[in-house]
Amino acid sequence: MRNRLREFLIAASRQSRSEMRIIMHIEHFDTLPEDAVFIRKEVFVKEQGFKNEFDEKDNEAHFLVGYENDNPIATCRIFFDTVKNIYIFGRIAVLKPYRGMGLGSLLLTEAQSYVTAKNAKKIGISAQVRAAGFYETLGFVRQGEEYLDENCPHIYMEKTL
Repeated sequence: MRNRLREFLIAASRQSRSEMRIIMHIEHFDTLPEDAVFIRKEVFVKEQGFKNEFDEKDNEAHFLVGYENDNPIATCRIFFDTVKNIYIFGRIAVLKPYRGMGLGSLLLTEAQSYVTAKNAKKIGISAQVRAAGFYETLGFVRQGEEYLDENCPHIYMEKTL
């Protein structure tokens, strides 16, 4: 069941410098919703060429989907890593026309609120290296060495809450 938890209002400038207002509401799901599948296929499979986008973690994860009106525009999954004993955020994606508007930050703020309510003390993320700077602005710190995931450079990052 979809539960509307929050609405966010973002005023953003596009390249044309005309102002655009986006109202994004974020919904939580305990199973992989079709809207998250759609966004992940668009971003990771079609746009970035990943082949192994869906895995066993999708069977146990919690999902967030951001909507503009009823249109899915952003997603994130959250699961608990029993080996590292922390929550992991992953499969964070914003559809191309909506990037650069702060929606990813808002989505991760909601994800952080969700795990904080579960008494999380630390969160982790396997970030694409090209996006690591974005995650650093949100307080994530690079850990260890870069590695390849489907020939795409990644870095593990953590944030203490």
